[in-house]
Amino acid sequence: MREARPAVFSSRDEGRVLESLLQLTGYGLCHQLPERSLFGGGVQLPVCARDTGIYIGFIVSLLVIGALHRPEKPRSFPRPWVWGVIGLLIGVMALDGFTSYAGWRSTSNELRLLTGLAAGFGASALLAPILNDVLWSDPSPNRVLEPVWRVGVWLGALFASYPLIWFGGPLLGPLYPWLTMAAVLATLTSVNLAIVGMFPAFDRKAKTLRDLALPAAIGLTFAVIEIGLAGLFRYGVELLASAAGS
Repeated sequence: MREARPAVFSSRDEGRVLESLLQLTGYGLCHQLPERSLFGGGVQLPVCARDTGIYIGFIVSLLVIGALHRPEKPRSFPRPWVWGVIGLLIGVMALDGFTSYAGWRSTSNELRLLTGLAAGFGASALLAPILNDVLWSDPSPNRVLEPVWRVGVWLGALFASYPLIWFGGPLLGPLYPWLTMAAVLATLTSVNLAIVGMFPAFDRKAKTLRDLALPAAIGLTFAVIEIGLAGLFRYGVELLASAAGS
């Protein structure tokens, strides 16, 4: 009778590897301080509360804008007054971050998440027309978030997202950190698509979502490389700081 042997790679080890993967994803992108981060199932999210809001807000906003304008693909930037709204959304996050880091006031993870969401929503509204212009073969000359009712729905989605993430995210348990990681990758991929879409092979060639598969895969590859390089940069800086302090 063969003697039972302990598993070389236990489920606990697997959990540690997966958790390390989450943290490596955000290592070069965020300070990852536990007291400024959110948790799901006892696992720290890969980025802090503010960055969680930025990345999730960015993707949610892109999806909302796409749904609001379906089937058209507006390639023109919003009207000036909408730029003002976008500037306010991004400015609120900048104000919260600057005043708290300067020690003028204290902030909280609730406020970090909310202001991050606002900034993510605002930033994606500027990227959406660029993506429509460089990727699609039939972009519309119309403006993003026009007429005004679309702005109202878009802002409504922003404020509806906050309680869903703040209260609903932890209920997802360990899935919450992985969804945040997916939002990070999706955001970087979307930004990269604005560049990949200008490659001659993809410039205004897409007619269906299926046509975006290859450029999206390239954008995702770039995103993984960018995350890796950012992590190496932070590691190098920490090594230099450690050497200087010793």
